Amino acid sequence: MKATIDWTGGASFRATSGTGHSVQLDGPPDHGGEDKGPRPMEMLLMGLGGCSSFDVMSILQKSRQDVTGCHAELSAERADAVPAVFTRIHLHFIVTGRNLKENLVKRAVSLSAEKYCSASIMLEKAGVEITHDYEIRDAD
Repeated sequence: MKATIDWTGGASFRATSGTGHSVQLDGPPDHGGEDKGPRPMEMLLMGLGGCSSFDVMSILQKSRQDVTGCHAELSAERADAVPAVFTRIHLHFIVTGRNLKENLVKRAVSLSAEKYCSASIMLEKAGVEITHDYEIRDAD
């Protein structure tokens, strides 16, 4: 896996993945940025959420669950000192569908956290406390 980062002025950078997708990163105005893109640590948090959400949906689809939506809310705490690393991250999944089986949703979230989500497992090995929970909503 590869990526490139190119400075675009001020505190702004264009990040491009090895597959050719790019995103603009930017810093806050008090650090020379123009607030035109997510901060790098926000991208890390979003990457974790995307990784885990991908797993949860894949597992539920393989379990033949009629999922109509999956929403993940992430909240993170960072150290007060430099470097301001993540110390805790909580993922809350809201899974919507028809006749969803709670044991299968619980299993999907657990398998992502414990076995499949590379980002989550990597951050945990680095000392970040990561917790997960979920709620199930019936599709209207």
